[in-house]
Amino acid sequence: MAVDRGQFKKRLKDNGLRVTNQRLAVLEAIASCPEEHLTAEEIFELVKVDCPDIGLATVYRTIQLLSELHLIDKVNFDDGFVRYEIGSAAENGGRHRHHHLICTKCGKVVSFRDDLLEELEAKIAETCGFRVVDHEVKLFGCCEECGGKLIEEKRKS
Repeated sequence: MAVDRGQFKKRLKDNGLRVTNQRLAVLEAIASCPEEHLTAEEIFELVKVDCPDIGLATVYRTIQLLSELHLIDKVNFDDGFVRYEIGSAAENGGRHRHHHLICTKCGKVVSFRDDLLEELEAKIAETCGFRVVDHEVKLFGCCEECGGKLIEEKRKS
């Protein structure tokens, strides 16, 4: 996914922030891996290829800033790491994130883009007077590879 530099610069300026090459490099590094969920250290490794003078602390501060601006999303897969991906506001105008399927056997994470919760959200609005503006879904189970292994293990036993 390409980063709209003009929109990014405008977003920074509208929030009274300076446009820096380091901020742009961090956002572009995350956007260059749209199907991955990167840790701060992985982002740092990507960014320092083009910006060898950048420090890990700068990457952490930039990640925090981009998160506050909703340009990137923070995700937690209960594996002890905080991960980041291009934000829902950058991805689809701020309307719901994609969901994650997490394999409990191998740890693989798959993004699931269909949003099947509109009917539930409508029911919640109708019965509770509560308007859902966002949600995050994590489904835990076995990926295709591990599911196949489980079937084979059951056959052998």
